Parts: sequence; structure tokens; C-alpha cells
Amino acid sequence: MDKQVRVLGVPMDLGADRRGVDMGPSAIRYGGLADQLTSTGIDCIDGGDIAVPRPEESDPDAGGLPSGRAKFFRETKEVCEDVATAVNATLMEGQFPLVLGGDHSIGIGTLAGAARDDEELGVIWFDAHGDFNTPETTPSGNIHGMSLAAVLGLGAFSDHEWAHTPAVSEENVVIVGLRDVDDGERRLIEESEITAYTMSDIDTRGAPEVVAEALEIATDGTDGMHVSLDLDWLDPTEAPGVGTPVRGGVSYREAHIAMEYVAEHHDQLRSMEMVEVNPILDEHNRTAELGCELVASAFGKRVL
Repeated sequence: MDKQVRVLGVPMDLGADRRGVDMGPSAIRYGGLADQLTSTGIDCIDGGDIAVPRPEESDPDAGGLPSGRAKFFRETKEVCEDVATAVNATLMEGQFPLVLGGDHSIGIGTLAGAARDDEELGVIWFDAHGDFNTPETTPSGNIHGMSLAAVLGLGAFSDHEWAHTPAVSEENVVIVGLRDVDDGERRLIEESEITAYTMSDIDTRGAPEVVAEALEIATDGTDGMHVSLDLDWLDPTEAPGVGTPVRGGVSYREAHIAMEYVAEHHDQLRSMEMVEVNPILDEHNRTAELGCELVASAFGKRVL
């Protein structure tokens, strides 16, 4: 990559039940992100953190939604609007935005900022979860489980410009590594035009084939691609410090080969985020350090 990378931290935990992911950006920085990128030949600067209100100072149910439930809706809107502004400004300055979470609700803001007028944006969502609930289907009310549905304007999000990103079309959205889906979002996924690869697909076909196909879908007719990397995509034995761990995820090498395939499409990569690192649940910061390695692979780091 010949662009300067600008790191943007979003210490967000309003979208989840479990505290701790707000410390994710600090843990990732401490895990050696800048050194990993520099060793890859990437010019990297740190743009600091987006301000996030504390949950103790907010009412989770003060959102004014006409139907359903989305906790901290108002605060999430404000943070995502700030994220979108920062991501868009980064792109306008000719830099590459690398956003560090925080919970996955920040993906709403990252994609809003990465999208441009009259340009189509493909998305690869590496995640154990679908994040395809709406305020009407969610069993928890947590927005980190609704972020992809929000971007596509499903349910109550259809009337909210801050959430819905029309530049992202369902047929260019791919979820990779799915293994934990709620009943309501399963129906929405099946009725949509997105492509979802479960861990069974990876087991049967292999990570290289699945990721190569995902990249084809995300870049088919689009003007750019966004990669969203939720560390719970990996098996908890590899990445124990995540917000919502699920057994049966990808291995260390499968994750690296996936990012190496992403690097081969660097000319189409417009933005990237890494989310759900929870240092409270981690072991000696190993999850954050692994995340730094994976980002370096996505930007072209190789053994030889």
C-alpha cells in the first residue's frame, strides 16, 4: 500500500452488554500495531480517539425508536456520526482509515464515512455473528448485533440516514465465518441478497477458496471495498480476549491466509476496521497482538 495509514480509535462499549471493549484501541496500540505496520513499510500516523460517552451517564432506552429496542441508540448515533466524519476526512486527505474498536456498532460509522456519492462499496464482514438483527428482531437490544442490518437500512434503521449507507448493496456484502445466529436474523439473512459463509463452508471448502470467492463478490462492479475484522471470528483458543467468544472459529493460519488474500486486493481496499478486542478477558494481551499481526498481513506483510 502506498497510502499513509491513519489510525482512528473508537473506545466504544455502548453497543454491547459486556464491559471492556472500550479499552480495545489502547490494547491494540500497546500490542504493537505501529511497529507491525512500520515493519511492513507502511507510513502510519495515529489520529487519536473519537470521544465516546460513558454508559453510566446515559439512559440506554432514551432513543425514540418507533418500534423495537436498540440500547443507547442516541449515543450510538452521535458516535457513529463522528466516526463517519473522521473516516471521510481521512479519505479526503488521501490517507487510508484504519479504525480500532470498541464494539462492532462502530462499523455503522466507518462505512458511512467510507462511502462516497455515486460509488458502490463492497463489504467483507469477518465475524462469528451475523450482526443482522434489527430493533424489531433483537433478543438483547445491543446495537453491535445490528450494525450490518443498519448499514443496509433494514427495519427501523431504514428512516435513519446516519445508519443506512445506500452505497452498500446487499449483493456485494459477504459475511465470512458465521457460526452464531439468532432466529430473527437468520430469517433476514436468508431473505436478503447478501452472501454468508459459515464455518461449515470453511471446514468443507477451505479458507483460501472461501475468502477468494468473498473477495470476488465484494469487488464485483464496486468502486472499493471495506473489510471489517471482528476478532471473535477466530477460535477462542487463538483469541480469548473478545467481547463475544464462540467456539469453533478459524485458526491462526486460516486468519493469516485470509488477510494475505485481502492484501492482494490492496488497490480496491478503501477502509478497514478491527473490533471487539476485550483486554479484560485476554491473556497477556495476546488477542490484541494477534490482531496487530493480522492487520499487518492485510497490508502486505509476508515471510518472504
